[in-house]
Amino acid sequence: MKAIYDVPAPAKLNLFLHINGRRPDGYHLLQSVFMLIDWCDTLHFELRHDGRIERTDLTEPLPADDLAVRAARLLQQAGQVQEGVHISIDKQIPAQAGMGGGSSDAASTLLALNRLWKLNFSTERLCELAIRLGADVPFFIRGRNAWVEGIGEIIRPLENSAQCPPARFIVVKPQAGLETAKIFSSPLLEWSKNAATIEGFAADHYRYGKNDLQSVAQQLCPEVSNALSWLKQQNLDARMTGSGSAVFSHITHSVGLKDAPGIWKIRECSNMEVHPLLGWASSEKLSVGV
Repeated sequence: MKAIYDVPAPAKLNLFLHINGRRPDGYHLLQSVFMLIDWCDTLHFELRHDGRIERTDLTEPLPADDLAVRAARLLQQAGQVQEGVHISIDKQIPAQAGMGGGSSDAASTLLALNRLWKLNFSTERLCELAIRLGADVPFFIRGRNAWVEGIGEIIRPLENSAQCPPARFIVVKPQAGLETAKIFSSPLLEWSKNAATIEGFAADHYRYGKNDLQSVAQQLCPEVSNALSWLKQQNLDARMTGSGSAVFSHITHSVGLKDAPGIWKIRECSNMEVHPLLGWASSEKLSVGV
């Protein structure tokens, strides 16, 4: 039997995103809730015995040195692994959307190869590697919806469904994308005057706070405003997620999509209580296909 894994890499939404300051090294300090949703990439891993790391793109072409490949190389070096892997990626999460697609791919790669290569690294050890790939990657490694602070490295899990109740969302990704660096470097970026609180979030989970990056994003990318306006026409309050061009709204009924521009990517999604690979940094047996 070949050593093969097929694993999901779910996207996330930032339910709100407040900027509270900036460190001396230039990184902004934020507060947010990261929530997993069932819009997923799928990654296929097949063990190689020649030490090589290769990748096939099953849908859209990705950069040669994308985060999944970088994650594989990093783990191979950290574990002094002699084996390699062939990675195939079915890319569904749009890029430059603020949905963490690349970070999620990197996290699923670390988790899958931790098993495929029989390293048995702990969650903490994988997170030490993950932060070197990007600020969002440890969130996906830890595998729970979370209250996030600092530059994204302070992660407080929301460990039961009452803290992030089951819900449906419509997510709209316009054709244009946004680069994180351009938003954070804008002189027009405004910070939140008051700190967010878990108590405030708990009182109104899906309408709490705002995204401090949104006004700058709308100036840099008019399509963000177009997507927000389209959702408003559906009588939905919407906001941007993360630092990309995707916007979302909590919904309690299905939304007609026939009038939406065909070049947009739109999905109705459910939130997830835990990551499908939660526990893969231990010896726990899970039901994901092998």
